[in-house]
Amino acid sequence: MSNDIKQFRIDIPQQQLDDLRHRLDNAIWPAPLPGDDWDTGVPTTWLRELVDYWRTSYDWRSEEAKINAYPQFTTEIDGQIIYFLHVRSHEPNAVPLLLTHGWPGSVVEFLDLIGPLTDPVAHGGDPADAFHVVIPALPGFGFSSPVREKNWPIDRIATVWAELMNRLGYQRYGVQGGDIGAGVSPEVARVVPDKVIGVHTNGALGFPDLPLPDDEMASLTDLERDRISRIEAFMNEEFGYIAIQSTRPQALAYGLVDSPIGQLAWIMDKFREWTYPRDVDPDKIIDRDRLLTNVMLYWLTGTAGSAAFVGYAQGQPWGPPKQNSGVPSAAIVFAHDVGIRRFAERDSTVTRWTDVDRGGHFAALEEPEMLLADVREFFRDLR
Repeated sequence: MSNDIKQFRIDIPQQQLDDLRHRLDNAIWPAPLPGDDWDTGVPTTWLRELVDYWRTSYDWRSEEAKINAYPQFTTEIDGQIIYFLHVRSHEPNAVPLLLTHGWPGSVVEFLDLIGPLTDPVAHGGDPADAFHVVIPALPGFGFSSPVREKNWPIDRIATVWAELMNRLGYQRYGVQGGDIGAGVSPEVARVVPDKVIGVHTNGALGFPDLPLPDDEMASLTDLERDRISRIEAFMNEEFGYIAIQSTRPQALAYGLVDSPIGQLAWIMDKFREWTYPRDVDPDKIIDRDRLLTNVMLYWLTGTAGSAAFVGYAQGQPWGPPKQNSGVPSAAIVFAHDVGIRRFAERDSTVTRWTDVDRGGHFAALEEPEMLLADVREFFRDLR
């Protein structure tokens, strides 16, 4: 195994883009189900319109160039190729910040935060809030593929992240993430508590085991009871995608890797469920081009199966309390999400907790300014 870090540039062969266009032009569509609404999955009418935009207006080369404007690299750690963006700030006192995405997201979730984080002055901020940013793709996601081995739980990913930061020469840094990233980030602090200065997550730092005892339920606030009820509703009404991805990721992959519309629908279903407000179509909340670029990273790399395998077939990022790293930790919980501070405090040293009455699961895409402000304020006293 080499410790070398290699420069990387995205350059998708035109033949691959032509093949995508052919598949979109010649797609076989299912008949709409009665009502053709989101209750049975992605509505055919809505998806046809989005696919037409994908065919006729979306410009991958333009999106590719936007990503290529940032320094990108690959390195091999623990037998796995890891792809990452690494953008250094010009500010002399910038602090390194490791950002981790989730599923069905990707590194493109963070593109709009890179500028404000690394060059706050150019974005109306204080130079004292500058960060160097490192944004890796999770193993099996996008260009961090293919997966070469089994067993990629979040603690192993955290160990890889710690080695990545070590190779980059960072001995003191912060971590941030949402979704799977909200599980990985606290684990990095457990792996190297002497190096991580702070853990910031959007969504939650942990979940309780359900059902709760009656006396504990009685002690909850109205906001906490609402979040418990939404966790229970999720387990009853939305758990199907986890059941499939955690038990039969390869069976699912055949359809998603072969059909761009299948891949698009699988991801858009979650963007609609998890953006806020839920009754608004996701492309009215997040820019269409960004939604499609995120899908393209799955499609062009054929990683539907490996992302499902790593993200869901390796054990869940919630469960019994873990050892507290002692590292100061913060969470910003937007309206869609269900984090509860008292449960997070079982295994995290929570020093900042922010409940927000708007915004959804994809914080960096939906509420980038609010997420940015919370990250800056949390780390301000930890530098």
